[in-house]
Amino acid sequence: MDLGAFDFRTGKMLMSKMNKSRQRVRYDSSNQVKGKPDLNTALPVRQTASIFKQPVTKITNHPSNKVKSDPQKAVEQPRQLFWEKKLSGLNAFDIAEELVKTMDLPKGLQGVGPGCTDETLLSAIASALHTSTMPITGQLSAAVEKNPGVWLNTAQPLCKAFMVTDEDIRKQEELVQQVRKRLEEALMADMLAHVEELARDGEAPLDKPGAEEEVEDEEEEEEEPDQDQEMEHM
Repeated sequence: MDLGAFDFRTGKMLMSKMNKSRQRVRYDSSNQVKGKPDLNTALPVRQTASIFKQPVTKITNHPSNKVKSDPQKAVEQPRQLFWEKKLSGLNAFDIAEELVKTMDLPKGLQGVGPGCTDETLLSAIASALHTSTMPITGQLSAAVEKNPGVWLNTAQPLCKAFMVTDEDIRKQEELVQQVRKRLEEALMADMLAHVEELARDGEAPLDKPGAEEEVEDEEEEEEEPDQDQEMEHM
C-alpha cells in the first residue's frame, strides 16, 4: 500500500496527492509500451569466450604477497590405511618356477594393527624401503596400539618402534660376507664346469706340447703315398 498520500497528522488520505501518483503511473506505463528508439547502428557482435590467446594484465594491490605451496602435497597421492595388508598372500617364484622362501624377520620387529602377520610386516617393510626416502623408524606414537585407525603414521610401516644396535649391524655384516662367499664359490664352480665342457667338445686351444708333433706326423704320412706313385711311373 502506497502511503505517500497519507496525512499522519489528520489520519486521512490526501486526494490531490493520490491523483498525481495515478497520473505518474499512467505516464510510466505508456512510455514502457512505446519503447525507446535504438540509435545504435553498429552490427551486433556475439560476446563469447575467445579461443585465441590474448594478453592479460594482472593488477594487484599487494605485490609483495606470495602464494606458498607445498609441492610434496601435490605429488603424494592419498593412501588407504593398512594398504600393506593387500600384499599378504603374494609369493615370489624363481626362474625354475619354485617358491622362494621368505626371510625371517628379527625378533625386535613387531607388527601393529588388526590382523598384522609376519608376512604383512615383511611386505610393509620391503615396500617402505623401495618407495620411501625417509628413515624407517616404525610407529613412534604409543597411542597407535590403542587406536591404530586414528594415530597411525602412514609414512611408516606397520611395525612398532625399534632400535638398531651395534650387535645387529655386526650380525648383518657377517651375513653379507657369508652370502658373498657362497656367490663367489658358485661363480667359480660354474666357470670350471664351462671350461671342462669346452675341452670335452674339442674347442680347447692347441697349446699342448704333443699337439704339434701329431700334426707333423700326419703331414709325413700324406707325403709318402705321393712318392710311391712317382716311383711306379719311373
